Amino acid sequence: MYRMITVEREYGSGGGEIACELAKQLGWKVWDHALTEEIAKVANVECSTVERCEERADGTFQRLVKVFWRGSHERSIPLPGSDTFDTDRFVAVGQQVMEKVAEAGNCVIVGRGAPYFLRLRADAFHVFLYAPHAEKLRRLLKVGKSAREAEDLLDTIDRDRITFVKRYFNADWPTRCLYHLMINTAVGNENVIPTILNTMHSLERAPVSV
Repeated sequence: MYRMITVEREYGSGGGEIACELAKQLGWKVWDHALTEEIAKVANVECSTVERCEERADGTFQRLVKVFWRGSHERSIPLPGSDTFDTDRFVAVGQQVMEKVAEAGNCVIVGRGAPYFLRLRADAFHVFLYAPHAEKLRRLLKVGKSAREAEDLLDTIDRDRITFVKRYFNADWPTRCLYHLMINTAVGNENVIPTILNTMHSLERAPVSV
């Protein structure tokens, strides 16, 4: 029985919105920006420190961590960071929080390395969402991004994720073998959401091979 869904996604493919609808239909909790807040809480980082960190230009991998660990709200919410809170510590705290969330179950987790941290859990159903450039641009414009900002984000976010995953998990991004389902969101959320749920429930009903 699956107790959680992880939603990894190309930036702009609608992962946050789709995750929220999945959680709504299942009656589960969404861990998106709330996961980032929990990491900050566990790391005991003051809000003032977080705010200063957001305004400060930092090192390459500190920046990569900020980009990767944001969910559907890239570059719009604060993250833990200080001179003593480096990327290695950030990943360690993230893993601790992720395991706690997984134990509680009944949740949909957006991004933040969830399929890598939870890859050995049999109760996690992993989804990867992608879309053509034009579809991602359309979605970003729809939520209020300017064309210039959208193009900049599409050009940098996923490239940074690739670098982050290679460094901290020694893997390619996306690692296709981790996912139960990879789906093009250009077919529309009204098709993506039932496809995810139907596939997950179908696998739950399938006999276990020995």
